[in-house]
Amino acid sequence: MSGLDAEKIIKKMKAKAYKIQFIEGLQNLYDVMEAESFFHLILEEKHQMKRIDLALNPDFAFSEEEIQEWNSILEQLKKEIPVQYILGTTEFFGLKFKVNENVLIPRPETEELVEWIIHEDLKIKRLKDVKILDIGTGSGCIAISLAKNIPEAKVYAIDVSPEALKIAKENAEMNQVEVVFLEKNILETNDLEMQFDIIVSNPPYVRNLEKEEIKKNVLDNEPHLALFVEEDDALIFYRKIAELATKNLHSNGRLYFEINQYLGEEMIELLHNKGFQDIELRKDIYDNDRMTKAVLKNNH
Repeated sequence: MSGLDAEKIIKKMKAKAYKIQFIEGLQNLYDVMEAESFFHLILEEKHQMKRIDLALNPDFAFSEEEIQEWNSILEQLKKEIPVQYILGTTEFFGLKFKVNENVLIPRPETEELVEWIIHEDLKIKRLKDVKILDIGTGSGCIAISLAKNIPEAKVYAIDVSPEALKIAKENAEMNQVEVVFLEKNILETNDLEMQFDIIVSNPPYVRNLEKEEIKKNVLDNEPHLALFVEEDDALIFYRKIAELATKNLHSNGRLYFEINQYLGEEMIELLHNKGFQDIELRKDIYDNDRMTKAVLKNNH
Protein backbone atom coordinates (compact mmCIF):
# COMPACT_ATOMS: atom_id res chain seq x y z
CA MET A 1 0.00 0.00 0.00
CA SER A 2 1.40 3.42 -0.93
CA GLY A 3 1.85 6.14 1.70
CA LEU A 4 -0.87 8.15 -0.06
CA ASP A 5 -3.41 5.32 0.31
CA ALA A 6 -2.55 4.96 4.00
CA GLU A 7 -3.07 8.70 4.51
CA LYS A 8 -6.51 8.49 2.85
CA ILE A 9 -7.54 5.69 5.22
CA ILE A 10 -6.37 7.60 8.29
CA LYS A 11 -8.38 10.65 7.25
CA LYS A 12 -11.58 8.62 7.03
CA MET A 13 -13.49 7.69 10.15
CA LYS A 14 -16.18 5.12 10.72
CA ALA A 15 -19.54 6.75 11.39
CA LYS A 16 -20.10 4.48 14.40
CA ALA A 17 -16.84 5.69 15.99
CA TYR A 18 -17.65 9.32 15.20
CA LYS A 19 -21.10 8.89 16.78
CA ILE A 20 -19.49 8.11 20.17
CA GLN A 21 -17.28 11.18 19.88
CA PHE A 22 -20.29 13.31 18.80
CA ILE A 23 -22.46 12.25 21.76
CA GLU A 24 -19.60 12.80 24.22
CA GLY A 25 -19.15 16.30 22.81
CA LEU A 26 -22.73 17.18 23.74
CA GLN A 27 -22.99 15.43 27.11
CA ASN A 28 -22.78 18.67 29.12
CA LEU A 29 -25.82 20.12 27.35
CA TYR A 30 -28.05 17.23 26.30
CA ASP A 31 -28.89 13.79 27.56
CA VAL A 32 -27.62 10.80 25.59
CA MET A 33 -30.96 10.07 23.89
CA GLU A 34 -31.34 13.64 22.63
CA ALA A 35 -27.72 13.80 21.42
CA GLU A 36 -28.21 10.46 19.65
CA SER A 37 -31.42 11.71 18.02
CA PHE A 38 -29.45 14.73 16.70
CA PHE A 39 -26.83 12.38 15.26
CA HIS A 40 -29.44 10.36 13.37
CA LEU A 41 -31.30 13.45 12.14
CA ILE A 42 -28.05 14.80 10.68
CA LEU A 43 -27.07 11.41 9.26
CA GLU A 44 -30.39 11.18 7.42
CA GLU A 45 -30.26 14.78 6.15
CA LYS A 46 -26.61 14.73 5.06
CA HIS A 47 -26.15 11.09 4.02
CA GLN A 48 -29.73 9.84 3.41
CA MET A 49 -29.09 7.09 5.95
CA LYS A 50 -31.58 5.97 8.54
CA ARG A 51 -30.66 4.33 11.84
CA ILE A 52 -31.24 0.87 10.34
CA ASP A 53 -28.96 1.67 7.36
CA LEU A 54 -26.07 2.41 9.70
CA ALA A 55 -26.72 -0.80 11.63
CA LEU A 56 -26.61 -2.73 8.35
CA ASN A 57 -23.44 -0.93 7.17
CA PRO A 58 -21.21 -0.87 10.28
CA ASP A 59 -18.14 -0.02 8.16
CA PHE A 60 -19.68 3.12 6.65
CA ALA A 61 -17.12 5.93 7.06
CA PHE A 62 -17.06 9.71 6.77
CA SER A 63 -14.49 11.38 4.50
CA GLU A 64 -12.21 14.11 5.82
CA GLU A 65 -14.50 16.81 4.32
CA GLU A 66 -17.57 15.18 5.87
CA ILE A 67 -15.88 15.06 9.28
CA GLN A 68 -15.17 18.79 8.98
CA GLU A 69 -18.82 19.43 8.20
CA TRP A 70 -19.96 17.27 11.12
CA ASN A 71 -17.53 19.08 13.46
CA SER A 72 -18.96 22.42 12.31
CA ILE A 73 -22.50 21.21 13.11
CA LEU A 74 -21.30 19.92 16.49
CA GLU A 75 -19.85 23.36 17.36
CA GLN A 76 -23.19 25.01 16.49
CA LEU A 77 -25.05 22.50 18.68
CA LYS A 78 -22.68 23.32 21.54
CA LYS A 79 -23.83 26.96 21.16
CA GLU A 80 -27.40 25.61 21.63
CA ILE A 81 -28.51 26.51 18.13
CA PRO A 82 -31.50 24.23 17.34
CA VAL A 83 -30.57 21.32 15.07
CA GLN A 84 -33.52 22.19 12.79
CA TYR A 85 -32.06 25.64 12.10
CA ILE A 86 -28.59 24.19 11.50
CA LEU A 87 -29.98 21.73 8.94
CA GLY A 88 -32.55 24.23 7.63
CA THR A 89 -35.30 21.60 7.67
CA THR A 90 -37.66 19.76 9.97
CA GLU A 91 -40.49 17.26 9.70
CA PHE A 92 -44.09 18.03 10.61
CA PHE A 93 -47.12 15.80 10.07
CA GLY A 94 -45.06 13.52 7.80
CA LEU A 95 -44.02 16.43 5.56
CA LYS A 96 -40.70 18.20 5.18
CA PHE A 97 -40.46 21.92 5.97
CA LYS A 98 -37.75 24.51 5.54
CA VAL A 99 -37.11 26.51 8.71
CA ASN A 100 -34.82 29.38 9.67
CA GLU A 101 -34.57 31.99 12.41
CA ASN A 102 -37.61 33.86 10.96
CA VAL A 103 -40.07 31.08 11.83
CA LEU A 104 -40.81 28.95 14.87
CA ILE A 105 -39.80 25.31 14.70
CA PRO A 106 -43.07 23.34 14.47
CA ARG A 107 -43.91 21.35 17.61
CA PRO A 108 -45.46 17.87 18.06
CA GLU A 109 -48.35 19.45 20.02
CA THR A 110 -49.29 21.44 16.91
CA GLU A 111 -49.47 18.19 14.95
CA GLU A 112 -52.19 17.14 17.38
CA LEU A 113 -54.16 20.28 16.52
CA VAL A 114 -53.87 19.50 12.80
CA GLU A 115 -54.94 15.89 13.44
CA TRP A 116 -58.03 17.13 15.34
CA ILE A 117 -59.09 19.45 12.49
CA ILE A 118 -58.66 16.73 9.84
CA HIS A 119 -60.53 14.16 11.95
CA GLU A 120 -63.43 16.57 12.57
CA ASP A 121 -63.53 17.53 8.92
CA LEU A 122 -63.95 13.91 7.83
CA LYS A 123 -67.11 13.71 9.94
CA ILE A 124 -68.82 16.62 8.17
CA LYS A 125 -70.86 15.96 5.04
CA ARG A 126 -70.71 19.14 3.03
CA LEU A 127 -72.19 20.28 -0.26
CA LYS A 128 -69.38 22.72 -1.06
CA ASP A 129 -65.64 22.99 -0.83
CA VAL A 130 -64.27 24.01 2.53
CA LYS A 131 -62.46 27.32 3.09
CA ILE A 132 -59.77 27.33 5.78
CA LEU A 133 -57.79 30.23 7.22
CA ASP A 134 -54.60 29.86 9.28
CA ILE A 135 -53.72 33.02 11.22
CA GLY A 136 -50.05 33.51 12.14
CA THR A 137 -48.86 30.80 9.79
CA GLY A 138 -45.07 31.06 10.36
CA SER A 139 -43.44 28.22 8.40
CA GLY A 140 -46.87 27.37 6.97
CA CYS A 141 -46.88 24.01 8.77
CA ILE A 142 -50.59 24.08 9.76
CA ALA A 143 -51.92 25.50 6.48
CA ILE A 144 -49.80 23.22 4.29
CA SER A 145 -50.58 20.06 6.31
CA LEU A 146 -54.31 20.84 6.09
CA ALA A 147 -54.09 21.55 2.34
CA LYS A 148 -52.29 18.24 1.85
CA ASN A 149 -54.78 16.21 3.91
CA ILE A 150 -58.03 17.97 2.96
CA PRO A 151 -57.39 18.22 -0.79
CA GLU A 152 -60.81 19.72 -1.57
CA ALA A 153 -60.08 22.68 0.75
CA LYS A 154 -59.14 26.17 -0.35
CA VAL A 155 -56.55 27.24 2.21
CA TYR A 156 -55.52 30.78 3.11
CA ALA A 157 -52.77 31.82 5.52
CA ILE A 158 -51.86 35.13 7.17
CA ASP A 159 -48.66 36.34 8.80
CA VAL A 160 -47.31 39.72 9.82
CA SER A 161 -43.73 38.78 8.88
CA PRO A 162 -42.69 38.98 5.19
CA GLU A 163 -39.63 36.82 6.03
CA ALA A 164 -41.87 34.10 7.48
CA LEU A 165 -44.18 34.25 4.45
CA LYS A 166 -41.21 33.76 2.11
CA ILE A 167 -40.37 30.49 3.90
CA ALA A 168 -44.04 29.43 4.01
CA LYS A 169 -44.39 29.95 0.24
CA GLU A 170 -41.28 27.84 -0.39
CA ASN A 171 -42.74 25.13 1.85
CA ALA A 172 -46.05 25.10 -0.01
CA GLU A 173 -44.20 24.72 -3.29
CA MET A 174 -41.94 21.99 -1.91
CA ASN A 175 -44.97 20.05 -0.62
CA GLN A 176 -46.92 20.64 -3.84
CA VAL A 177 -49.98 22.33 -2.36
CA GLU A 178 -51.74 25.59 -3.13
CA VAL A 179 -52.11 28.04 -0.27
CA VAL A 180 -53.00 31.72 -0.64
CA PHE A 181 -50.57 33.66 1.59
CA LEU A 182 -51.41 37.17 2.82
CA GLU A 183 -49.23 39.63 4.71
CA LYS A 184 -51.39 41.17 7.43
CA ASN A 185 -51.16 42.40 10.99
CA ILE A 186 -54.13 40.64 12.54
CA LEU A 187 -54.32 43.09 15.46
CA GLU A 188 -54.90 45.90 12.95
CA THR A 189 -57.43 43.97 10.84
CA ASN A 190 -61.14 44.73 11.23
CA ASP A 191 -62.55 42.34 8.64
CA LEU A 192 -61.12 39.31 6.84
CA GLU A 193 -63.28 40.14 3.78
CA MET A 194 -64.27 36.52 3.22
CA GLN A 195 -66.27 33.78 4.93
CA PHE A 196 -64.52 30.64 6.14
CA ASP A 197 -65.60 27.20 7.38
CA ILE A 198 -62.56 26.82 9.61
CA ILE A 199 -60.28 29.38 11.22
CA VAL A 200 -57.22 28.07 13.05
CA SER A 201 -54.46 29.89 14.89
CA ASN A 202 -51.39 29.16 16.97
CA PRO A 203 -50.65 32.76 17.97
CA PRO A 204 -48.00 34.09 20.38
CA TYR A 205 -49.02 33.01 23.87
CA VAL A 206 -45.96 32.74 26.13
CA ARG A 207 -45.99 35.35 28.90
CA ASN A 208 -42.73 36.92 30.08
CA LEU A 209 -43.24 35.24 33.46
CA GLU A 210 -42.98 31.85 31.69
CA LYS A 211 -39.64 32.63 30.00
CA GLU A 212 -37.73 30.69 32.64
CA GLU A 213 -39.56 27.51 31.55
CA ILE A 214 -38.28 27.89 28.01
CA LYS A 215 -35.07 26.19 26.97
CA LYS A 216 -32.13 28.47 26.16
CA ASN A 217 -31.90 27.17 22.59
CA VAL A 218 -35.49 28.36 21.95
CA LEU A 219 -35.10 31.65 23.81
CA ASP A 220 -31.88 32.61 22.04
CA ASN A 221 -32.79 31.53 18.52
CA GLU A 222 -36.52 31.43 17.75
CA PRO A 223 -38.41 34.62 16.79
CA HIS A 224 -39.78 36.38 19.90
CA LEU A 225 -42.44 38.05 17.74
CA ALA A 226 -44.03 34.62 17.28
CA LEU A 227 -43.61 33.52 20.92
CA PHE A 228 -44.29 36.23 23.47
CA VAL A 229 -47.17 38.37 24.71
CA GLU A 230 -47.33 40.92 27.49
CA GLU A 231 -48.41 39.73 30.94
CA ASP A 232 -51.19 42.27 31.26
CA ASP A 233 -52.99 41.05 28.11
CA ALA A 234 -51.95 37.47 27.42
CA LEU A 235 -55.10 36.72 25.37
CA ILE A 236 -54.86 39.74 23.07
CA PHE A 237 -54.50 37.64 19.89
CA TYR A 238 -57.22 35.16 20.90
CA ARG A 239 -59.70 37.93 21.63
CA LYS A 240 -59.03 39.66 18.31
CA ILE A 241 -59.19 36.44 16.27
CA ALA A 242 -62.39 35.32 18.04
CA GLU A 243 -63.96 38.73 17.24
CA LEU A 244 -62.99 38.40 13.57
CA ALA A 245 -64.30 34.83 13.55
CA THR A 246 -67.75 36.03 14.68
CA LYS A 247 -67.89 38.07 11.45
CA ASN A 248 -65.99 35.79 9.10
CA LEU A 249 -67.09 32.24 9.92
CA HIS A 250 -70.03 30.59 8.16
CA SER A 251 -72.85 29.21 10.30
CA ASN A 252 -71.52 26.15 12.13
CA GLY A 253 -68.01 27.31 11.29
CA ARG A 254 -65.26 26.11 13.62
CA LEU A 255 -62.54 28.04 15.39
CA TYR A 256 -59.45 26.16 16.59
CA PHE A 257 -56.65 27.49 18.77
CA GLU A 258 -53.40 26.24 20.20
CA ILE A 259 -53.27 27.83 23.66
CA ASN A 260 -51.15 28.62 26.69
CA GLN A 261 -51.39 25.55 28.95
CA TYR A 262 -52.04 27.77 32.00
CA LEU A 263 -54.96 29.68 30.46
CA GLY A 264 -57.43 26.92 29.52
CA GLU A 265 -60.27 28.15 31.73
CA GLU A 266 -59.75 31.75 30.62
CA MET A 267 -59.93 30.61 26.98
CA ILE A 268 -63.22 28.78 27.54
CA GLU A 269 -64.65 31.91 29.17
CA LEU A 270 -63.43 34.14 26.32
CA LEU A 271 -64.99 31.90 23.64
CA HIS A 272 -68.23 31.62 25.60
CA ASN A 273 -68.42 35.42 25.97
CA LYS A 274 -67.96 35.84 22.22
CA GLY A 275 -71.03 33.66 21.57
CA PHE A 276 -69.36 30.40 20.58
CA GLN A 277 -70.90 27.04 21.42
CA ASP A 278 -69.77 23.40 21.70
CA ILE A 279 -66.52 24.64 23.23
CA GLU A 280 -63.94 21.90 23.83
CA LEU A 281 -60.62 22.08 25.67
CA ARG A 282 -58.12 19.31 24.86
CA LYS A 283 -54.87 18.20 26.44
CA ASP A 284 -51.73 17.45 24.46
CA ILE A 285 -49.45 14.38 24.62
CA TYR A 286 -47.78 15.89 27.68
CA ASP A 287 -51.14 16.18 29.50
CA ASN A 288 -51.20 19.99 29.30
CA ASP A 289 -54.28 22.00 28.29
CA ARG A 290 -53.19 22.85 24.75
CA MET A 291 -56.01 23.37 22.26
CA THR A 292 -59.59 24.50 21.94
CA LYS A 293 -62.37 24.08 19.43
CA ALA A 294 -65.48 26.23 19.31
CA VAL A 295 -68.45 26.38 16.91
CA LEU A 296 -70.23 29.52 15.73
CA LYS A 297 -73.87 28.57 15.16
CA ASN A 298 -76.48 30.46 13.14
CA ASN A 299 -74.08 33.13 11.91
CA HIS A 300 -75.77 35.40 9.36
